[in-house]
Amino acid sequence: MARLLAFNAIFFLLPFAIYAGWLYVARGTAGNPAYWSVKTIGYLAFGGAICVVAGMLLFIHFSAAPAGSTYMPATIGEDGRIIPGRLE
Repeated sequence: MARLLAFNAIFFLLPFAIYAGWLYVARGTAGNPAYWSVKTIGYLAFGGAICVVAGMLLFIHFSAAPAGSTYMPATIGEDGRIIPGRLE
């Protein structure tokens, strides 16, 4: 769960970091409040939301089980060791 929250936070903050980097390279400072208007922050937040949704869709797409696989629950082996659940 923490990994998912961290990835979402990174994806949301990515447009802000790119904009701050561009301000620093192009204008020499990213700390001037004149460059961070409410309209600009709104656009960056919208872009961050789009990045989060795209990241979630990619995460869901690439972490799914293969089609036709069956979940085998965890079992206790012959020697008393736990065999973790798996997909077959």
